[in-house]
Amino acid sequence: MTGAADGLLVSRDVSKRFGGLIAVDSLDMAVRPQEILGLIGPNGSGKTTFFNVVTGIYPTSGGVVEFDGKDITDFSPQAVYRAGIARTFQRSRLSLSLSVFDNVMVGNHMRLDQGLWFNLVARKDFKRQFEENFERARDLVKVFDPPLADRMFEAVGTFPMIDRRRIEICRALISRPKLLLLDEPSAGMTHDETKALMDDILEIKGRLEDLTIIIIEHEMGVIERITDTCVVLNFGQKICEGPYREVAEDRLVQEAYLGIQ
Repeated sequence: MTGAADGLLVSRDVSKRFGGLIAVDSLDMAVRPQEILGLIGPNGSGKTTFFNVVTGIYPTSGGVVEFDGKDITDFSPQAVYRAGIARTFQRSRLSLSLSVFDNVMVGNHMRLDQGLWFNLVARKDFKRQFEENFERARDLVKVFDPPLADRMFEAVGTFPMIDRRRIEICRALISRPKLLLLDEPSAGMTHDETKALMDDILEIKGRLEDLTIIIIEHEMGVIERITDTCVVLNFGQKICEGPYREVAEDRLVQEAYLGIQ
């Protein structure tokens, strides 16, 4: 395990039980600042459950989660977001009838003045805030796909899956998180779309140098290409940790995940 002193996110003996089912089992893990960590393992191994515990959707059944030196074990999802953690989900959570801009700005509500007086009376300040946020959202979308940035007021439902995934990631990034959790961002996409999206993620990571990413992904070519470190789960337990090539050669990983007997 990476030393806790070096960890932006640290999981200490974290467990999550659903009745008699142990979804995450005494997980110790540390994620270094500015790295891309791949969280991999078979379906049902506890990967998304761990994300849900970290982000406050599920309470822990035991253990401690620390982020940026603070204990966030009992934080609500809103408090986790304010602390600097943002995420995407396996299934799209976009509002398809709303525009690209509206969907992205949902992720920035923490920094918006939503008071009645501000929105109805302080029109100059409202206009300034709108323009500043529009430019920031547009610049972020433009990193992923310049043509998409010219369609900020079109309904999201008119776009293909790869653009919807880009919009979801932009929605997570607009809050300027320190840690981004990506839960199977390539789900539902073709191989070429997956490659293009990973290019986008590497591009944004290069521009946002302080950003740390944990990605859940089943396509091992993706994991090999973009991650610095991998953690492999099986039945809720960590069975291996290290660079992809070392992890891929581990016998337990080959048996549990890669299907090699």
